[in-house]
Amino acid sequence: QVKLVESGGKLVKSGEAQTLSCAASGRIDLYYTVGWFRQAPGKEREFVAAISWNGGSTNYAEPAKGRFTISRDNSKKMISLQLGSLRPEDTAIYYCATKIGETGSSLSKVWEYDYWGQGTQVTVSS
Repeated sequence: QVKLVESGGKLVKSGEAQTLSCAASGRIDLYYTVGWFRQAPGKEREFVAAISWNGGSTNYAEPAKGRFTISRDNSKKMISLQLGSLRPEDTAIYYCATKIGETGSSLSKVWEYDYWGQGTQVTVSS
């Protein structure tokens, strides 16, 4: 089993920044693709960013480009998502997910991932 635990979500003002963390544990001996998704109230879960097994390749959804940065430290089994220039529309629960056996950064669909964390709430006030 693989366990993912997100942390770092908080209430911030528009324009501010914050960093989310995703800690991986369990049977994750090899390093796999990790993605970040978010879900706002009343909306479907949507892709934010993904990173390859060694951090060498990243992939961002359009709203995240230029504002968010995904990174990973495999020695600590930690994946981070830096959120910059936050807007009220970024308010959502943010989830990290992984797909065992995949190593690239191209996965962007919810159904492509098989392990998920419980999420962390990010709220941006105007």
